[in-house]
Amino acid sequence: MTGRAVTSMENWVITSLSMLAAELEIEAYPLLDELTSKISTLNLERVRRLKSRLVALTRRVQKVRDEIEQLMDDDGDMAEMYLTEKKWKMESSFYGDQSVMGFRSNDGVLSLSAPVSPVSSPSDSRRLEKSTSIARSRHESARSSESSTESIEELEMLLEAYFVVIDSTLNKLTSLKEYIDDTEDFINIQLDNVRNQLIQFELLLTTATFVVAIFGVVAGIFGMNFPIPLFDDTGAFMWVLIITGVTGFAIFCAFVWFFKHRRLMPL
Repeated sequence: MTGRAVTSMENWVITSLSMLAAELEIEAYPLLDELTSKISTLNLERVRRLKSRLVALTRRVQKVRDEIEQLMDDDGDMAEMYLTEKKWKMESSFYGDQSVMGFRSNDGVLSLSAPVSPVSSPSDSRRLEKSTSIARSRHESARSSESSTESIEELEMLLEAYFVVIDSTLNKLTSLKEYIDDTEDFINIQLDNVRNQLIQFELLLTTATFVVAIFGVVAGIFGMNFPIPLFDDTGAFMWVLIITGVTGFAIFCAFVWFFKHRRLMPL
C-alpha cells in the first residue's frame, strides 16, 4: 500500500489536464480549417482566444511534468510520499508509549500489572523505558530499511505511468501549437500574396493613368486659341489620335516590361 492520497490527487490532476487537452484539440482543428478557407475577423478572434487557452494549459501541463520528473529523480521525496510507512511509525510510537505507561502508575510508582520487585525504584523504571524505546526503534529501523526500497520502486512505477500520460498530453499540446503556428504562417502568406496583387494592380492603374494623361496634354495643346496650319488639314485630327494612341501604348508596354524586368510583377 502506497500513498494513496497523494497518488489519487496526482491521478485526478493528470486526468483533468488530459481531458482539457482533448477538448481543446477537438475544438481547435475544425476552427483552424475554417480559418484557412475563410479569413475573417470573427475566426481570427476565435483563434486568438484558442491560442491563449492553449498557452495557459501548456504551462500547467509543463509544470506538472517537471514536478513529476523532479520527484522521480529524488528518492528522498518519493520516500516521503510513502504515507503507509509514516502511519506504521505513528502506530508503533503510540502503542510503545501505551506499553511503557502500563508499567507506570500516575504517581510514579509501578502499577500492579507490572512484576513487583523488592528493589524496584524510579531508576529501574527509567531503564525499562529506555530499553523498550531502543528495542522499538531498532524494530522500526529494520522494518523501514526492508520496505524502503520496495516502496520507492512502487512509487517510481506509479510516477512513471503518470509521467507517460502527462508527457503524451504535452506532446499533443505541442503538436497543436505547431499546427496553429503553421496555420498563422499560411494565413500570413495568403495576406502577403493579396497585398502583392494589390500593389501590382496599383502599378498598372498608375501607368494607365499616366498614358491617359498624355491624351489630356495633347488635347490641351490643340485646344488653345492660336492659329496652327495643321488645323486646316481635314485628316490631321485622325493622325493626332493615332500617333498619341501608339505613343501611349508604347509607353505603357515600356512600363510593364520595366516592372517585369525589376521583378515587381510576375513574369
